[in-house]
Amino acid sequence: MDRRGKRMSAVMGGVLGAALLALMPSVPAGAQAPAPAPAVPTVAPQEFEKAKQIYFDRCAGCHGTLRKGATGPSLLPDKTRKMGTETLKAFITYGTPGGMPNWGQQGILTEAESDLMARYIQIDAPQPPEMSLGDMKKSWKLIVPPAQRPKKPEHNLDWQNFFSVTLRDAGQVAIIDSKSKEIVSVVDTGFAVHISRMSGSGRYVYTIGRDGKATVIDLWLKKPDKVAEIKACADARSIDTSKYKGPKGNFMDKYAIVGCYWPPNFSILDGETLEPLKIVSTRGYTVDTHEYHPEPRVASIVASHRDPSWIVNVKETGQIWIVDYADLINLKITQIEGVPFLHDGGWDATKRYFMVAANMRDKMVVVDSQTKQLAAVINVGAKPHPGRGGNWLDPKYGPVNGTVHLGEGKLSVWGTDPQKHPQYAWKVVRDVTLLGGGSLFMKTHPKSDWIWVDHALNPDPKVQRSICVINKKTGDKTAKCWEAADHGRAVHFEYNKEGTEVWVSIWDRKDKQSEIVVYDDKTLKEVARLKDPRLVTPTGKFNVYNTMKDIY
Repeated sequence: MDRRGKRMSAVMGGVLGAALLALMPSVPAGAQAPAPAPAVPTVAPQEFEKAKQIYFDRCAGCHGTLRKGATGPSLLPDKTRKMGTETLKAFITYGTPGGMPNWGQQGILTEAESDLMARYIQIDAPQPPEMSLGDMKKSWKLIVPPAQRPKKPEHNLDWQNFFSVTLRDAGQVAIIDSKSKEIVSVVDTGFAVHISRMSGSGRYVYTIGRDGKATVIDLWLKKPDKVAEIKACADARSIDTSKYKGPKGNFMDKYAIVGCYWPPNFSILDGETLEPLKIVSTRGYTVDTHEYHPEPRVASIVASHRDPSWIVNVKETGQIWIVDYADLINLKITQIEGVPFLHDGGWDATKRYFMVAANMRDKMVVVDSQTKQLAAVINVGAKPHPGRGGNWLDPKYGPVNGTVHLGEGKLSVWGTDPQKHPQYAWKVVRDVTLLGGGSLFMKTHPKSDWIWVDHALNPDPKVQRSICVINKKTGDKTAKCWEAADHGRAVHFEYNKEGTEVWVSIWDRKDKQSEIVVYDDKTLKEVARLKDPRLVTPTGKFNVYNTMKDIY
């Protein structure tokens, strides 16, 4: 270990040791004089506003707007003051093996900002404002009314094979043509877009920023651009559209839905214009202890192809809601009790069963969208984080799906076919060892022989930028691992429309050149490396065809 490594180890060892001592039970009364209460650090008014914004942008997603904890631990003052400013600053700077990003080392937060945030989380959390339908409507901008939009594409490109790529810290998405690998358009959106979702027809791209700003982008324009936007909430992670067309009506592209972290609710919008139509609060009681929770956030939403409904995952209460949008006036919601801390997930290959990670409980929760009942709870590894997961045929176990984990280095695989393979359904049938924890995403495709996995939040820089593939035909070990770049973090995979190429982001600091690397899925050889200076902190990539059809 070099000098810098020894110094960092000493610093982290000292501060973590101090943290553990601070959190140890106190000596019984009478044995010694009680220690004085920890001093409350000062945060000047001008610092407070800056810290509040940084917390919303960087911290609230894992620790909660009210700091009560979820994927990350509670940051309430009764805990943070015991740890002290220097300990907290070390966590913020260097991160943790459990998935806490090293904000200081990445250069995202300066030393002064890390110090500010260490002090800020020791004072009482401010109560953020609520948001009414009227408040939302004030921010609504209809840029191009539907009647003024083109009746057919104004270009000759294969728009169903476009990629919508999140440029996280730039507050933009890049629309990239899969064939030419050229950027077709860069669109201003919300900050740190979490996902892009396509309308049922594929024409429109819907984005949601962590700042709660939703946009709809028309891919038929000569230069794709947003045609409407709205600030639906202060903090958000999920968006989707209505995809059902069948005997119960034609709802294709009719509605959009935004799931909010704060205020804790979901809102239904007009699908073409984003005009707000309805807000539904998600505040309520947890499924296990039946305690009231003031901040149960909507972590993910998927649109059903079988019914006019969405599946809405309410994170902290552990409820899965099936929302029937056929009649907004008489809205029907089926509330299914799952497991608290629901995060992200996706469909099985038949699009009947929805599987979502309860990441802080180390479980996957399965819902049958046909019977509208809980189907199973599966024990997996530490902090599962599947993204939307992946479906494939295992030579021994039949149809399966899987998840990677933030908390440990493994891919867990379970059966998904209770009809033809009931002995394997909703049971872990394989655990595949990876390079380490910190994985965020896995990906495959019906035409692929491979399962791709990343390790983006692993504390080891070499592992952060390494990707691995697992062969579906053997499935019991990693077939190959390699470093996708000599810098940054390799994160998130997406296939092209044909299922022949895999795209992975090399996510580096805002002030450095990031990349997207494209691999041939058969040979695993690199075929392209996109280095356009406009690719600022690229993370998620969403192919139009695969996303509109929910192919994963």
